[in-house]
Amino acid sequence: MADIEKITINLSVVDLGKIDLLVNEGFYTNRTDLIRTAIRNLLDQHATAVEQAVVRHSIAMGVVTVTGKDLEKRRAAGEKVSYHVLGLLIIEDDVAPELALATIESVKVLGVFRANKAVKEALVERIQS
Repeated sequence: MADIEKITINLSVVDLGKIDLLVNEGFYTNRTDLIRTAIRNLLDQHATAVEQAVVRHSIAMGVVTVTGKDLEKRRAAGEKVSYHVLGLLIIEDDVAPELALATIESVKVLGVFRANKAVKEALVERIQS
């Protein structure tokens, strides 16, 4: 599995015990397997709502990679861009903070945002939570 992110959750001791019981009974190989399966099942149940929200909010879904070349073209055309991503947004290391400021109007990521520290600091006022 590429691009896996680690999260931390808090559970009651009883819920954790139930998970361990299901693992011990052979329903799942380990705690992570159960939790990952449960999350996928819930996401499948809400797939239509997710799809509708993605369309309604004009969100790109998946991995979006932004290069210096992409942004140079926008700057030459006098354009600014907003990135609204569900998944992973990567701003490549060839993007200078000044270029990011000149071309990126806003950033909203539901998932993971990867960029070098200088670019993130330059865009801090434009990053929406």
